[in-house]
Amino acid sequence: MTPRALDPFFAFPQALRAVGYPASPDRTETFITAVGLLGPKGMTDIRRAAHAVYGPGPERAQMFDAVFDSIFLGRSIAAPAMGDPEDLPQSYDAGAVEEMLMPEDEESSGGDATAAERLFQRAVTAGDEGAALRAFRRALPKSLPRRRSRRQAPGKGRLADARRTFREMLRRDGEIIRLPTRRRLLRQRRVLMLLDVSGSMKEGTDGALRLAHALQQGGERVECFTLGTRLTRVTRALRHRNADQALMLASGLVADWDGGTRLGEALQVFLSVPRFAAHARGALVIIVSDGLERGGPEALVSAMERMDALAWSTLWLSPLVADPTYRPETGAMQAILPLLDHLGDASTPLGIASEILHFSKGARR
Repeated sequence: MTPRALDPFFAFPQALRAVGYPASPDRTETFITAVGLLGPKGMTDIRRAAHAVYGPGPERAQMFDAVFDSIFLGRSIAAPAMGDPEDLPQSYDAGAVEEMLMPEDEESSGGDATAAERLFQRAVTAGDEGAALRAFRRALPKSLPRRRSRRQAPGKGRLADARRTFREMLRRDGEIIRLPTRRRLLRQRRVLMLLDVSGSMKEGTDGALRLAHALQQGGERVECFTLGTRLTRVTRALRHRNADQALMLASGLVADWDGGTRLGEALQVFLSVPRFAAHARGALVIIVSDGLERGGPEALVSAMERMDALAWSTLWLSPLVADPTYRPETGAMQAILPLLDHLGDASTPLGIASEILHFSKGARR
């Protein structure tokens, strides 16, 4: 159990996220460490440490201090007056969903999708497939695709082992009876998982996130992002071995649960950040989405063309594939279908696990 003195430090980031301020778990850890190194003599020092770690801008400083006072000083925060939402970047009033107007000539690629952005938090519910996910995690090391690494080890290969060769020559007065060789080691390929958390995927997002945690625990180099109206990296949260703790942290990071769908724009944002796009280079890319979004398919097609150029293989899993009569009908899915290595079933976490395990390691078009 943690000391009671740390309770305000854990409650503070939760209160920040409740008012729409991004407060990731790693910042909370940094905040506690900074306060410990500072050795504060009063609440002013703790406030300064909070400003230094969380970095609120001038437009958010008043709100940030109000949350700080409510947690550390016990002061109440006045409820916002009725009216328009705060003028914050990419934030909307959680009380009502605001629809984005579409031009009359814009094509609707997904009939059930929406372009609205709805920001809130939710808890990921526990599932009953724990034993199956543990079996999936144990099977991953042998099932995930591998590639030849630059590292070498002694063994039967085509590369001469110069160091061992010279040692043999010293032992045998310059004679070489058998030429020692080295072989290149095999290393697991990167795995990139992109989860659609929009409203049309609401029934399966909890299970997909539990599956992503099992994949993170069983794989060597796994990255996981959520896509909706925003792009959120949840890799660090899912690295916790305890599933409940990992899912709680991940659900706290994602702000666009069950909101609108901007799949193409979110993928383009992912590819526009070099350190994110590097995760897709030579990787097995797993996209869990129904492919339904409002608007034309241009953004999604453009993003998938670049993803196809970077990735080793692209596995698209959709809950709609569970229907035997399913055929991609939206403009976006029909356009990107030639760019996919496989279109599989994502109706259940076990279905996702089965698709990943049975995906052909060397399958390329």
